[in-house]
Amino acid sequence: MPTAIRPARGRPCTLVVCRGCCCGQPLKYPGWDHAAQLRRFTAAATASEGRFAVRVTDCLGPCDQANIVVLRPSPEGRRRGGRPAWIGWSMGADCTEEIIRWAHSGGPGLAPAPLTLELQFVESPAERRRRQEQDRPA
Repeated sequence: MPTAIRPARGRPCTLVVCRGCCCGQPLKYPGWDHAAQLRRFTAAATASEGRFAVRVTDCLGPCDQANIVVLRPSPEGRRRGGRPAWIGWSMGADCTEEIIRWAHSGGPGLAPAPLTLELQFVESPAERRRRQEQDRPA
């Protein structure tokens, strides 16, 4: 008898932290402690007891808006309409704490984005390509 495949309901929202060619590099932003921010994200995720996770990735693309953090919704947040939130210029203690609070509250689809973070939302590379294709003269 076939087994039904069920969605991963228990998976939390995930902070995807770019640490590629520009993000997290002291040469681009020498006054910001990139490693301390990553330690803070990781410690907060551990303390959240599974409410959110952190993943580090290579270059996500919008290097002109570094540092990039993407808050991906949980499966439940996705079902409720949440979409990945691309946050640019994600440096500073206030920004770091706002990201953590939003993730801890459930992230996209489950909790509203803090207004201060909305000001830092940037287009994903896919969104940017779609917009540029639509703007091309026919």
